[in-house]
Amino acid sequence: MEDEKSVENAEMAIECTPNMSLEEQEINRLSEKLFEKATDYLQSELRMTTEDYKLLQKMNEMTAKKYSSMKQVGESIALSLNDLHSKYQSLGAYFEEIDKLDEKVTKLEEIAYAIDGYTKRLEAKYKQSEKPGTSPAVK
Repeated sequence: MEDEKSVENAEMAIECTPNMSLEEQEINRLSEKLFEKATDYLQSELRMTTEDYKLLQKMNEMTAKKYSSMKQVGESIALSLNDLHSKYQSLGAYFEEIDKLDEKVTKLEEIAYAIDGYTKRLEAKYKQSEKPGTSPAVK
């Protein structure tokens, strides 16, 4: 607003001067155009700067929203991870029991294979003893 008043005051001073030569009038007219164009240019620059700041403000707001959303997702993941960890710890005793049972089953399998082998040898000896004229060798 102060710029506009300055331009108006300069215009009044130029117009009020009596008996000016054509050259002086032309210089005044060109000076007046120069001031108008400079004023328009500066106002445009200020508008552009203001628009740039508004754009930056919107970008900052959008970024803040995005990071807020990402924060919520991260917090949700952390809660889920903590929940899973506590469930895993509560199942720890069961896992130990399962491991012990697995060891016992493995030992039972070994014993079963040993018994199976022994049974096959016994069966073979029995079949051999049933044949006439053979005597089984005892080991």
